Amino acid sequence: MNHLNTAPSRRRFLAVAAGLGAAAAAGTSGAAAAATDPRRLRVATFNIHHGAGPADVLDLERVARVIEDLRVDVIGLQEVDRYWKRSGFVDQPAWLAERLGMQHAFGANLDLDPEEPGRPRRQYGTAVLSRGPIRSWTNTHLPLVPGHEQRGLLQATLDVRGTCVEFAVTHLQHDDNKERERQAARIVELLGSSPEHTVLVGDLNATPETPEIGILTGALDDVWPRAGSGDGFTYDALDPHARIDFHLASRDLGPLTAQVVTADPEASDHLPVVSDLRMPVRRHRR
Repeated sequence: MNHLNTAPSRRRFLAVAAGLGAAAAAGTSGAAAAATDPRRLRVATFNIHHGAGPADVLDLERVARVIEDLRVDVIGLQEVDRYWKRSGFVDQPAWLAERLGMQHAFGANLDLDPEEPGRPRRQYGTAVLSRGPIRSWTNTHLPLVPGHEQRGLLQATLDVRGTCVEFAVTHLQHDDNKERERQAARIVELLGSSPEHTVLVGDLNATPETPEIGILTGALDDVWPRAGSGDGFTYDALDPHARIDFHLASRDLGPLTAQVVTADPEASDHLPVVSDLRMPVRRHRR
């Protein structure tokens, strides 16, 4: 696991050398526009599979390079570890934030005893990485069927170049559509039925035509049909056949672009999705 201790200069060299293809796939022109246009918000979602690729080889630096090449304002991550043996007892959200020069918030949906004496408690959940300040955040556990994995909604209030944005990330139950419907309904309660300046991203473990997605799109717009091209399949990374990773935005945020990034399909078992959203101009009263 020496990749976790790579020197900053070495990491920077690897990021530049390996990231050119990913930058092109993610839409370099969109990233450049996001950097210069204060009304453009560039967001992403990525299920990082605790830093392991499809072959289950741990490489968090590889995940960091993928995120770096997306050039986002904010990204929501799923399947994030803190202090697990399988991921080298690393605090993954903190490590990624330091590596990428971003702020972070972490929502622990599992909070378990340490695997070795003297280690911190191990946690597992979702994370937000933001270029701008994270003003506040909260993690709310979602409805749970006994015996299933606890899921949550991590909500962060961001300052994006002077504009307040509500950014949320979730990861819904993978094998129970009724449970997902209850989770989706709770998310709408938490975000509001008519939210503003709000983005929800995540691995929803459901395809667009399902009732649980319909519950969410009653309050938020699915970005892909409005700004993406093609099927938008994100899972699995080596043989994409389903669109289960979503960007959902409040109706005051206009989708401009949406892309599935395929530059490094072995970084995780999911492919990341990146989109550019147009934030409305705030008119000042005279």
